[in-house]
Amino acid sequence: MALANDLRKGMAIRYNGNPAIVLEVQHRTPGNLRAFVQALIRYINTGKSADVRFSSTEKVDLVEVSRQTLEFSYSDHQGYHFMDPETYETITLQADLIANAKEYLVENLPIEVLKVEGRPVQIELPASVNLKVTESAEGLRGDSASNVMKPAKLETGKDVQVPLFIKEGETIKIDTRTGAYMGRA
Repeated sequence: MALANDLRKGMAIRYNGNPAIVLEVQHRTPGNLRAFVQALIRYINTGKSADVRFSSTEKVDLVEVSRQTLEFSYSDHQGYHFMDPETYETITLQADLIANAKEYLVENLPIEVLKVEGRPVQIELPASVNLKVTESAEGLRGDSASNVMKPAKLETGKDVQVPLFIKEGETIKIDTRTGAYMGRA
């Protein structure tokens, strides 16, 4: 048991008898009222989200959370396949768990899998990934007056805006949180 004040993003709690992962936490102290904790949680069993409010001194039941580092191998109609680098065991995760992270997955990319009660519930990508540009229009001469960007398609199928000097075949660094170009790799 822990106090609601101690809740942080990524923690797992038991709420109404169901395990849930904390997605967002805000500590609020409105005017002359008592402080409370506003949390956005996602139930692990159903995948539904809920906005809940706890008194700052209320006790919450924490659930065991473990993290495992896996490397991406490949994807097919069954799901996304990852390998445990320590045991060489293959683990398959479903597309709904991967969500938008599929735009950054390349072979041998290490990711963190968050497991609650032994069940994978969320994946965490590295802060940035290196991806190869597969399609990009040529920049026009004289278009370099001020930070002009052009569209480019990456090896995973993601479209991103890059500077004019980036050409097809180059490897660039992409921020996985924002999806923005960071620089050449």
